[in-house]
Amino acid sequence: MTVSDTSRAVPEPSTAAPELPEREYMWHKALDRDALPEGRVTTVTIGRRTLALTHHGGGYGALDNRCPHQGGPLGEGSIEKGWLRCPWHGYDYSPCNGTPPPPFSDAPHAYRTEVRDDGVYVALPAPVPRTRTVSDVMVETMINWGVTHVFGMVGHSNLGLADAFREAEERGDLVFVGIRHEGAASFAAAAYGKLTGRLAACFGIAGPGSTNLLTGLYDAKVDRSPVLALSGSVPSNQRGRGAFQDVDLAGAFADVARYSATVVAGSDHAELVDIACKTAMVERDVGHLIFPDEVQTQPAGPGQRVGGPAGRVGARDVAPPADELRRAVDLLADTERPLVIVGAGARHEMDDVIAFAEQIGAPVATTFKAKGQISDDHPLGCGVLGRSGTPIASWFMNESDLIVVFGASFSHHTGIADYKPIIQVDFDPMALGRFHPVDLPLLGHVGVTARALRAAMPADARCIDHAAEVAERWQIWRTEKRSRRRDDRGRGVNSAAVFAALTDLVPADAVLCVDVGNNTYSFGRYFEVSGDQDVLMSGYLGSIGFGLPAALGAWAAVGDARKVVSVSGDGGFGQYAMELTTAVKYGMPICHVLLNNGELGKISKEQRAGQWDVWQTSLHNPDFAAFAELCGAKGIRVTRADELDEALAAALEHDGPALVEIVADPLLV
Repeated sequence: MTVSDTSRAVPEPSTAAPELPEREYMWHKALDRDALPEGRVTTVTIGRRTLALTHHGGGYGALDNRCPHQGGPLGEGSIEKGWLRCPWHGYDYSPCNGTPPPPFSDAPHAYRTEVRDDGVYVALPAPVPRTRTVSDVMVETMINWGVTHVFGMVGHSNLGLADAFREAEERGDLVFVGIRHEGAASFAAAAYGKLTGRLAACFGIAGPGSTNLLTGLYDAKVDRSPVLALSGSVPSNQRGRGAFQDVDLAGAFADVARYSATVVAGSDHAELVDIACKTAMVERDVGHLIFPDEVQTQPAGPGQRVGGPAGRVGARDVAPPADELRRAVDLLADTERPLVIVGAGARHEMDDVIAFAEQIGAPVATTFKAKGQISDDHPLGCGVLGRSGTPIASWFMNESDLIVVFGASFSHHTGIADYKPIIQVDFDPMALGRFHPVDLPLLGHVGVTARALRAAMPADARCIDHAAEVAERWQIWRTEKRSRRRDDRGRGVNSAAVFAALTDLVPADAVLCVDVGNNTYSFGRYFEVSGDQDVLMSGYLGSIGFGLPAALGAWAAVGDARKVVSVSGDGGFGQYAMELTTAVKYGMPICHVLLNNGELGKISKEQRAGQWDVWQTSLHNPDFAAFAELCGAKGIRVTRADELDEALAAALEHDGPALVEIVADPLLV
């Protein structure tokens, strides 16, 4: 039909009452009598059905709320000259029965109404069973691959897929966490993968909802965390035509996703999920699927299969070749001062690595991403090596005569000396010698290789036990840290004091999510790990804002079984501060420690180091503790070092989200 033309005579709308539904129906109260003034229309929701309810000419009408033209919400329209006018394009319909003016016939469905003493009633067909859709098949396949959590935002172009998530959640197969920004969703999914090695999914609409996922997905990609990304999309017949939110998502995700595919009507839908999930898990990368709007609700069809990992993934516990292993043993047996360095790739294999180090008496240093994988109280534990590290680790790097590296990436921030003899163990052939040649690249599973080295080491190896030297070096460093804790310029609490208090109070099995900036460097240097704690960070990407969203993902992985603590500066927290309301909504007992120094302190430091003027690094901050209280969390503000213990203990014990804002000195880091 066409838009009404005021130059022609306007006919009178039909006032005939709609027929009662032919199949089983029920009367539902829509609203109280006199609740809707004469000449007005309103929107009413009954069950899953949304109606435009009209009051005109003394009677009531009930129409489907969707205009047949482009889906305009008729309940938001108006009644003009007796006609209900669509608010989007001015199309007219009878407010009684939806009939359009002649010669048109496209009408919204209308329902019989009845005015009773207690209100206005509408006769609606009985609900029909929900049709199983393509989205259901694909979600069930994701679940078979181990996806238990989806982080995302429901919107207009992903509603069909969202309904499949709802169905799965109602069955108890899935948990959906609705976030405030899609960037937080992808960071949460990346953190979940870093902690567990398993898949979580992130979810957005077409256009900006999906492009917002990209930063967190790049973090997952470069840190080798498996993530499944799911994008709603505009209808297929609108793609490539410049429609609203029509973005080339395949092109946008081409660099970040190891596998990306668009779901179409004729796809083998389960197979697409199988490939996306397998790619993410095997390659430890991003799998991505694009769901055009109309495909999401397509009926699944009889007998459409559901996929899963059975028969698709083999064991990866591969041992290195025997000749290469023998060469490694010969190198080790002929050295006195080997140093073991572990990266995040050894996260789940530390028992075997530590047993190997103990056998040869070698000190063990970690990359920053691997902080927490060996206790700082272990007789051979040296802490973090590199820019965020301890002088203990750097001492043994300098004094070593051979380096054995398990599952590390050789970042220049770590500073593994390339002039030392190096044995590198990794399951990824491309990781071996990535940045420079090493003396012996060993291709193999970290745990399997560590056990094999241990079994093959001769009894007369020259390696000496370094435990006494490690203890001496720790004593020197701990004396220095105690001295720094007393520093006070009257401009806030120093970092040594902050992380000493956290070392004492954070549970020994906690998950710690750290952000980017001086707060993170100080965490690496000063916080002493128990060996049973997990530390998560944005490693290679180094993305500010990671800390709090990562805590959402960590909590999804561990629930209330372990305490989740996140640490950030005021710059990082400001990026995703509203995710504190997400933690409140879902009752996540996350403790967030916020070091507020009123500036981007790391950047100020770099400007000074480069002899630049310190410029545009200052921040205008609210009272973050008061902000936390407004969000529904517990908020505590600390301005002196002697307040730290009480504040942190209260936050850690709180049964719900808590934030401790610490006014920090920007120079005492």
